[in-house]
Amino acid sequence: MSQPTAVGEAAPATMRAVVVTRPGGLDVLEIQDVPVPVRKPGWVRIRVKAFGVNESEVTTRKGESDAEVSYPRVPGIEGVGVVDEADEDSGLRPGQQVATMMGGMGRSYDGTYAQYVSVPAGQVIPFESGLPWEVVGALPEMFQTAYGSLTTGLDLKAGQTLLIRGGTSTVGLSAATIAKDLGATVLSTTRSPGRAGELRAAGVDHPLVDRGTIADQVEELMPEGVDAVLELVGCSVLADSLRTVRRHGTVCFTGALAGQWTIPDFSPFMIPSGVRLTSYGGQAADLPADVFAHQLQAIAAGRLNVPVAKVYQGLEQVRDAQADVESGTTPGKHVVVLDD
Repeated sequence: MSQPTAVGEAAPATMRAVVVTRPGGLDVLEIQDVPVPVRKPGWVRIRVKAFGVNESEVTTRKGESDAEVSYPRVPGIEGVGVVDEADEDSGLRPGQQVATMMGGMGRSYDGTYAQYVSVPAGQVIPFESGLPWEVVGALPEMFQTAYGSLTTGLDLKAGQTLLIRGGTSTVGLSAATIAKDLGATVLSTTRSPGRAGELRAAGVDHPLVDRGTIADQVEELMPEGVDAVLELVGCSVLADSLRTVRRHGTVCFTGALAGQWTIPDFSPFMIPSGVRLTSYGGQAADLPADVFAHQLQAIAAGRLNVPVAKVYQGLEQVRDAQADVESGTTPGKHVVVLDD
């Protein structure tokens, strides 16, 4: 039977956390003193240092999540911090830097809007980095989704062409930087001509203004079509995105920024002959520790850019962070940093 490892100073009995007691507006995000989570065998308790604030957490707060959520609930689908307690045979040591994300966290069990969180060991990624917590805190869900979409979803290779539909989203910007690091040529869309500079700053070779259809613009640049498309806008533009791909190219459906997740009366014949359509909705295991380490090194070296929109200090600013995410006026990741 595995034995726990523990830090030299025992965790307190209670902690501060943001708790959603019922679905509603920003006022249902309440800071409470709650018990520190008891770690189960096979799980890891983490002292949270920073966490990203995501649209899915806004959806959970409103009671509109497509996942099963019971209340009261501590939200938070991702976070970074240090190991507080773990099984001795887990390979994790107290004080070690770790990231965690997804896997039902913040929905089926309490998440990272707290001083401590306990998660299954399988969704913990150890790392070593001197980057600030507000930078590392922006990465887990964003990079896991982007990296998983490009690799598992699209199998993107150096020298190929990639179109990102929804390019100024956090995943879109991350995907652009990762794809350039892989050696791809990147086309990426924005609905606002004034945001083309943000795409170029992320490494995009060809920013495109999306006015509802982009297939003709892509054809002018790539007459045979692109090798791969990362679809983040959703089903409302999927048919047009499918028209941008070469024969035997692939479209990966990962997100629905426009809110449409399904197509009424879908027919497979809407997919052009020879074009492949797949999807991605992965987990922490899709971002291996060595890949995460490579990304951290690339950020430190200035090769990858982290699209951080704003940093918030302490749980008291979680409402502000969710309000900013909900407004959609500030591009990039919103990150909350907790005091020591």
